[in-house]
Amino acid sequence: MFNSVVAANRAAFAAFGVHPPEDGGVDAADRIAADEDLPEWHVELTETDRSGLGVGDRVEFTKTIHEEDITAFAAASGDTNPLHLDDEFASKTRFRGRIAHGTLVGGLISAALARLPGLTIYLSQDLEFHNPVRVGDRLTAVCEIVEDLGDDQYRLTTRVLDGDTVIIDGEAVVLVDELPESGD
Repeated sequence: MFNSVVAANRAAFAAFGVHPPEDGGVDAADRIAADEDLPEWHVELTETDRSGLGVGDRVEFTKTIHEEDITAFAAASGDTNPLHLDDEFASKTRFRGRIAHGTLVGGLISAALARLPGLTIYLSQDLEFHNPVRVGDRLTAVCEIVEDLGDDQYRLTTRVLDGDTVIIDGEAVVLVDELPESGD
């Protein structure tokens, strides 16, 4: 039982860019902690104080989509569509090759929102998928507050970009709570 739990945790971490080391060192799933950013990720944030959040503030989260992300996401989610996993099958589709799961790519928006100051809680998310993503694509989720709804709730535009190409376009509503006091 323990080994299957460890394997499931590693699959989930890998789905979001936490990869085992090539040199046999410590597995990334064993080195990630809450509020930690890995060196392969890039984060930009215009406001670092929850009380200062307002219209125009934005957060960006950038990472490369790896083969391991796609296979781990398939294992963690159960989405084993051959379009994502089978080169031969995917080569015969309109995409002419394998593409990443849309929900995996949309998860970059969640990763960006998690970096807002405070405790971010999703209330809603609408997504439109515009372009496919391939292994090796380096993507940036860009989330910008466009409306303060009151009661610590905000409406944001949410986009995932590959350079200037829009991959996903959407809108989210989040609640940004105060962080609980630490028990230290």
